[in-house]
Amino acid sequence: MSEKTILTGPEVRVMRPDDLEAVVEIDAKVFGQRRPEYYERKIAHALDKTQQLVTSLVIEVEGDVAGFIMGEVYLGEFGLPETTATIDTIGVDPIYQGRGMGAALFEEFVSHLRRVGVQSIITRVNWNDWGLLRFFERVGFSPANIMNLELVLE
Repeated sequence: MSEKTILTGPEVRVMRPDDLEAVVEIDAKVFGQRRPEYYERKIAHALDKTQQLVTSLVIEVEGDVAGFIMGEVYLGEFGLPETTATIDTIGVDPIYQGRGMGAALFEEFVSHLRRVGVQSIITRVNWNDWGLLRFFERVGFSPANIMNLELVLE
């Protein structure tokens, strides 16, 4: 009798400490540079049990991390009275892009946020990042009536 390999579909789950290297590699493939220190801090913060309002998820395909999403919940920050959340980092391995991985991550992320009473999600996108802008448009984002202000320090 021969053994059959059971193939599994994508699975979204909460990020774990051992996801660090996969997240760094995906980010490097997408953005062209490795940022391990950045993700060490982000993942440590995301997994800190005292930080109850951080949501970080990964999507796995056949046991390999194919993408991730990270964000936080804010309770009235920046003078906004409602509970809001941010998406500060999202990445899908280029070999899995265009296969619904980002949408699956986003849907689960939104599900987590709804359970804690989030009323809106905010993110920032580079004006020229057409792929990311199209992704956020497809999942329902539109320009916010909040202005981003910047002071360049020299």
